Amino acid sequence: MDKKSIRGMILILLAGILWGCMGLFVRPLDSKGLNSLDLVCIRAVLTAVFMGLFILIKSPSLFKIKLKDLWCFLGTGIVSIVFFNICYFYEITITSLSVAAILLYTSPAFVMVISAVLFKEKLTLRKVVSLIILFIGLIFVTGVLGGGSKITLITLLIGLGAGLGYALYSIFGRYCLERGYDTYTISFYTFLFASLATIPFAHMGSIVSVSFSSVPSFGFTVLFVMVTTLIPYLVYTAGLKTTENSKAAIIASIEPVVATLNGILWFEEKISLPVFIGIVLVLAGIVISNKTDKK
Repeated sequence: MDKKSIRGMILILLAGILWGCMGLFVRPLDSKGLNSLDLVCIRAVLTAVFMGLFILIKSPSLFKIKLKDLWCFLGTGIVSIVFFNICYFYEITITSLSVAAILLYTSPAFVMVISAVLFKEKLTLRKVVSLIILFIGLIFVTGVLGGGSKITLITLLIGLGAGLGYALYSIFGRYCLERGYDTYTISFYTFLFASLATIPFAHMGSIVSVSFSSVPSFGFTVLFVMVTTLIPYLVYTAGLKTTENSKAAIIASIEPVVATLNGILWFEEKISLPVFIGIVLVLAGIVISNKTDKK
């Protein structure tokens, strides 16, 4: 494995760790009356603003995109970000952080199949084995085996919707990269279009009163955006340059492990033996997917 591949793997791993901290911000904001769409709007608008200001200072030429490529950014911004975030944020409010994150990480299966069809990525035995291990981990963590917490059909469907939406970011993001767009350009237009799609439906009055009512509230909101959106999407997109979509999706599966640990540490969620086994299996799947075959 060369240095670029290792760097890409580390960047994607970092993104997964930061995304795993989502619940630390979503639950406090949800308790203050902000719904899933409001939270998506906050992330999208502030990320677009921060990225826009950064590009304006760094290199305004990064704003330039071709009209024929517009569909790529509509895909990352609306089809992926808006859809997956609404599903995931709502999921966090109706089930545990670990279950929500684990269901989100059905995304590697979606990525693997879609990438095989669209980008001709090989469905190697190693990838399939690591994916099977991940799914076994899903079964344990969600309580299907071992008498853990049960999930309802609506919880399962919303979780799978989040997984599909999340997977589509890798797909549309790959199209953007193949067309030569910079990571900053991709992030800016992704969240610009996500902003345009969510602002008309969000409760702007509630967002302002909760997130911008005081300096501490604004600081918490900015930290929420930086930790769960701006930094992880930049490093994940950068990691995709040297990492296959399917492998990247598996590496980022560190998120549910981090989310589970956060649930235990900060929200007094219990960890049963099945959940622990599931965490171990998820980690095993990540390790197996990144082992290099001997030549």
